[in-house]
Amino acid sequence: MNLEVKDITAKIVPALSKLKRYLGFIFIIGVLGLYSYLVFHINTLAQQEPDESAITERLKTVQRPKIDQDALDKIEQLEGQNIQVQTLFKQARDNPFAE
Repeated sequence: MNLEVKDITAKIVPALSKLKRYLGFIFIIGVLGLYSYLVFHINTLAQQEPDESAITERLKTVQRPKIDQDALDKIEQLEGQNIQVQTLFKQARDNPFAE
């Protein structure tokens, strides 16, 4: 079977004219396929868990605040001495978001 460039173009033109009828349908199927691929890929990325080395590396960079024990002891001592301070701390413990 010997094919030349002129023969190929002559055979492709009728196929393309038939394909034009379904161009809208092919476009919609292509967009839906792309959309479903993106949804699937986003879903797999959202469910992916970090490995242990990444977690430990991030935890090393976190600086935890250090509270002075003497300050805590002084606050607890003052709380025990004053009734108004006791109610203030109790209200703050019950509802920390109230002003």
